[in-house]
Amino acid sequence: MSKIKPFKALRPQAQLAKQVASRPYDVLNSQEAKIETQGNPNSFLHITKSEIDLPDNIDIHSEIVYEKAKENLTAFIKREILFHESKECYYVYRLIMNGRSQTGLVCVSSVDDYENDIIKKHEFTRPEKEQDRINHIKTTGAQTGNVFLAYKNVEEIDALIDKWMSTKNPVYDFTADDQIQHTIWLINDSNATESITGYFETKVPCTYIADGHHRAASAAKVRKALGNKAADGANYFLTTLFPSNQLYIMDYNRVVKDLNGHSEHDFLKALQENFIVEEIGEEPFKPESLHEFGMYLGKSWYKLTAKAGTYSEDPIGVLDVTILQDNVLSKLLNIEDPRTDKRIDFVGGIRGLQELSKRVDSGEMAIAFSLYPVSIQQLFDIADSGNVMPPKSTWFEPKLRDGLLTHLIND
Repeated sequence: MSKIKPFKALRPQAQLAKQVASRPYDVLNSQEAKIETQGNPNSFLHITKSEIDLPDNIDIHSEIVYEKAKENLTAFIKREILFHESKECYYVYRLIMNGRSQTGLVCVSSVDDYENDIIKKHEFTRPEKEQDRINHIKTTGAQTGNVFLAYKNVEEIDALIDKWMSTKNPVYDFTADDQIQHTIWLINDSNATESITGYFETKVPCTYIADGHHRAASAAKVRKALGNKAADGANYFLTTLFPSNQLYIMDYNRVVKDLNGHSEHDFLKALQENFIVEEIGEEPFKPESLHEFGMYLGKSWYKLTAKAGTYSEDPIGVLDVTILQDNVLSKLLNIEDPRTDKRIDFVGGIRGLQELSKRVDSGEMAIAFSLYPVSIQQLFDIADSGNVMPPKSTWFEPKLRDGLLTHLIND
């Protein structure tokens, strides 16, 4: 069963919350972060992307960058931008995007659960990305990035959280520049926190990493590296748990630089072996069901429908990302490993389908594919089977903001 606990968050003063809250460190590059923090010395990006306060030619994985992050975190505390909660609490975090809300529970989850597969994974991690977070956590003593976990919803947990939200005032409530509303309630009542802990221990057999595999893996490796020197805080890592009935997974689309020597005519003909190909025209095609794909080629959109027998019914084979990879990207375009091949790029659904046609029309890319989103049940089935999803399969929106709730591992 799932082991979670409340924690003493490091968090901003209420009047500074909007200034501090920043997009996750891994959704923007150093230059974008530098632009985003102009005129805002309180942005948490000064801690998560501390290279923005160093010369442009700095190696972003050098020791000086992590030391700068520690220096900036210490300064934020000294300037009382951030303060340390005096009592262990749970936190309710609600996000509203385009009128749709989803609410999660911010807590710390057990590293033992991660290592014992009670927290289930569906992605491989990359060593260089792990090492970056390991260095950041070890140097700052802080887990600044949230791991987004999902669980099969439990009525008692839903009811407790709903009641708390309806009867208590939030500690933060603001709308960010991207028009996403962020509202956080603090649960500091001992009876309530004990009930929540108990519900997860008895009613939630496992949780699933939706987003944050590298952050979770890094937390586990930091604890291992610290060994006997590890404080109890290192036995846990920062997580936000969302019930599965509230999650929203967006499409994660593909663009490719060339047609691997095919002419447009020959490529369209080759597609017909495994797909029904229909020309749509200039209007972007957004797939409406599984096994449908949009394709933008030569100033025109096409609808591709996978033919029966093109795919298997196992948890991995049935995925649209697998069907596209096996029958198009690998077979026709010679992209065997989308993790490393420089000819392919990935575009999150939040950017819209116009981004796909824009990148092709600019000449940067030759072809684009739009996909139907992976379902949360598909994610659960793959994680339960012990399999791993193809890379760049899921895009979750809205994103949690960094800096609102930070976990110190030396507590």
